[in-house]
Amino acid sequence: MNIGSEHRTLREMVADAIVERIMTGELNPGDRLLEEKLAAELGVSRNPVRESIRALEATGLVEVVPRRGAYVVEIDPHDLAQLLGVRAVLEAYAAELAAVNRSPDMLAHINHLIEQGAAASQRDDLVTAAACHRDFHLAIEQASGNPYIESTAAPLRRRTELAFSMLSDSRSMLSWEEHRRIWQAIADGDPLAAKARTAEHMAGVIADLAEVASRR
Repeated sequence: MNIGSEHRTLREMVADAIVERIMTGELNPGDRLLEEKLAAELGVSRNPVRESIRALEATGLVEVVPRRGAYVVEIDPHDLAQLLGVRAVLEAYAAELAAVNRSPDMLAHINHLIEQGAAASQRDDLVTAAACHRDFHLAIEQASGNPYIESTAAPLRRRTELAFSMLSDSRSMLSWEEHRRIWQAIADGDPLAAKARTAEHMAGVIADLAEVASRR
């Protein structure tokens, strides 16, 4: 793990490394997080690992059981669908506002994220694709001009990103086509279309999640 960058704390970098392992399936739901093992693999002491686990507990990705240890949360598709429903409302509102408050620089940035994400999906680079997906929605939240959207959506983001990880094989390029339609509506300055395209995208994710859950 590269620990020397961008004013981020060691705890934050360790937490990101753990999240990456969860997103890529290296750590699966129900797996125990062993502090000593993670510390050795990441080249850090146990303290930042312990702090990171506690921080991730607050996001809902990790569950700490007294006298038993910390575990990757079991994925409950129904619970994820409910969280995605809440996030869908926020994301659609953000896209609606972004279509009004858009700027050339922000549009270029979002377009670049789509291109990067689609290319990553084509080469099965789940980590980069997931990061681009997260940054795409974050950029739209920021482009909305309403800072309360980003702060409200933040607690939901990491938990719901698990859903996109579960659906990476089934949605892949389709997801990026949906993102392109959202971007186009924002670029066209069409708030209603931006809101509708985002709602369609999130509804598709929820429907696909239900289908995956039915096969588990």
